[in-house]
Amino acid sequence: MAYETIHLSEQQGVLTLTLNRPDRLNAWTYQMGRELHQAITLGNQDENVIAMVLTGAGRGFCAGADVKDLFQAQAQNADNGAEAQDRPGNWVELIRSSKPMVAAVNGAAIGVGLTQILPFDYIVAAPEAKFSARFIKMGLVPELASSTYIAARTGFGQANRLMLTGETIHADRAQAIGLVDECVDDAAALLPRAEAMAFEMGNNPQAALRMVKQLITENLSEQHLNLVQQRELAALETCYQSAEHHEAINAFIAKRPPDFKAARSKADSSAS
Repeated sequence: MAYETIHLSEQQGVLTLTLNRPDRLNAWTYQMGRELHQAITLGNQDENVIAMVLTGAGRGFCAGADVKDLFQAQAQNADNGAEAQDRPGNWVELIRSSKPMVAAVNGAAIGVGLTQILPFDYIVAAPEAKFSARFIKMGLVPELASSTYIAARTGFGQANRLMLTGETIHADRAQAIGLVDECVDDAAALLPRAEAMAFEMGNNPQAALRMVKQLITENLSEQHLNLVQQRELAALETCYQSAEHHEAINAFIAKRPPDFKAARSKADSSAS
């Protein structure tokens, strides 16, 4: 499928989505949001895709929302809500219910450029990357559940500092405070490392991967440990019956690598 603001490529089952507006530092628009949403949805439906990576073309990752194309349109349509129909779906829900998602941040990740990757399963940054939740500078508040995810990643004090000052920080500090998970030594190593991590995550039973992500999402701020355990036990009962779990057992006994894709395909054929 042809897209105007993103580019897709696939290698070893890892689908790489590249934000492709380099002349605007990949500034985010509603069209980009819709295209990302559609591409990820299709990737989740594709049996050949096991995980996904998001990166940016050119020297920027995503410089935030396109002020001219987005904020100006919002201000002009504030009374009639005309832009609402152009908005993409629930991004956080999509990412947290998706196959493994890894961000490869090659440059500036500002505003929504940052908040869109916070729900990802892993964030890798190049030395040139920089980050800012600078909504306060525009008289706005953070979105995409980032007031939860920034605090979950960095802790209470650093989250307050990032969101209340709107400061921009570089990759080394972002890693030090936990905003990103890993920094590579040079830009050339970024995408291979992100794709390797995505493959490492995705090359596991897909049903269990989705359930693990759901457990992490639901239990992130859960105060009641009994409820945490109830969710885990319910997921385990489902896993015990899965073709992928049975394949893992059979492969272990036979001392061979498991073939989870074949197990899923066989189960789907039997069900139909």
